[in-house]
Amino acid sequence: MSSPNDFPDLGGRKPPPTPRRQAPQGGPQLPDFPKRAIVIGGMIVVLLLVVVGAFITGKGGIIEVKDTEVAVVVNYLTGSEEIINQPGFTIFFPLVSQAFVFDKSPNKFMMEGERDIDANHVSKLTVRANDGSNFWFETLEIQYRIIPGKADIVLHDSGPGEAFKENWIRAFARSVLRDEFGRYSAEEVADPSTYNIATQAAQDRLNVMLDPHGISIIQIITPKPKFVERYERAIEDRKVANQEVEKLKAKAQQLKRERERRLANIDRDKATDYEQLLGTLEANRISAEKDAVRTMKDADAYNIEISASGRSKEKRLTQEARGLEQQARKEAEGLVAKVEALAARGDILVREALAEQLSRIRFEIVPYRRDPAPTRVELLGQSPLQGALEGNR
Repeated sequence: MSSPNDFPDLGGRKPPPTPRRQAPQGGPQLPDFPKRAIVIGGMIVVLLLVVVGAFITGKGGIIEVKDTEVAVVVNYLTGSEEIINQPGFTIFFPLVSQAFVFDKSPNKFMMEGERDIDANHVSKLTVRANDGSNFWFETLEIQYRIIPGKADIVLHDSGPGEAFKENWIRAFARSVLRDEFGRYSAEEVADPSTYNIATQAAQDRLNVMLDPHGISIIQIITPKPKFVERYERAIEDRKVANQEVEKLKAKAQQLKRERERRLANIDRDKATDYEQLLGTLEANRISAEKDAVRTMKDADAYNIEISASGRSKEKRLTQEARGLEQQARKEAEGLVAKVEALAARGDILVREALAEQLSRIRFEIVPYRRDPAPTRVELLGQSPLQGALEGNR
């Protein structure tokens, strides 16, 4: 039910008229209309004072949250906290609630130079390697931001506004980076793959440390580390040597690939030659088999021809042998007859033979000495007759 003290409808409509009450007896009474006007006016003045005071103190009932911002609306009566992460306007009851806006866009924490400039710009990072040498980074950049879902934690840990930018990164970054990069020797840190590993390890550790405070590391940009001049020259010389080694390795790989390519070509050519040789050998085998069949047939024909000729010659020679055998038998019989005749007429035949031989001998008589009346004649040569006579003796 409404009462005379309720707020009037401010939408332009007038409240319905109320019946006038009779004033009590015994004293003067204010009319109802001036009384209500005074009450309403007083309430409007109080409301205006509250609104003006809220805006003056920064605790107005409406705020705009941009796409790079996140807000936390705190209700002091209930103690509840609401995180506003969507861009747009947010309305809340002033004095009872208050809104705190934070920048959620990426921020930079720079480590460069010889001295600290402000909370987000400090001196360069110098690291002692595990071999005792020193190196540093001319410019090291850490990009960070608050975690929008933990804006209420940022409010409690760091306070409103940009207070979270003042100390958290500065408190942890230098010690963690020195710890992670200091695990390696100067030679190892000169290798880009090594300090990339160290950078990632430092980022992971920092996120673990800063997460309870509502802050997250987006990226750590580390340049090439710097060393003393003598060591820089040694690193450059080593880099040149490594480049030469890499070139030699690449050349060795190229030669290996060339060798493999040539071997593949040789294998291919040899396989082709082998196939061609197999084809040639197969053709030669077929030709040889044909030649063998032809030769065997020729040999069989020649064998038949030679066999026939041999049999014919055998028959002819056999006949000739038989003829010679008959002739030899007849000649032997003639000789036997001669022998028998010789045996029967031996002396006569010998004399006939001697006479025949003597008729063929020429005698020459030479005097032994020249004497008109020689008394002795010497035979200079032996005649066949004398030999035959001596043989008969």
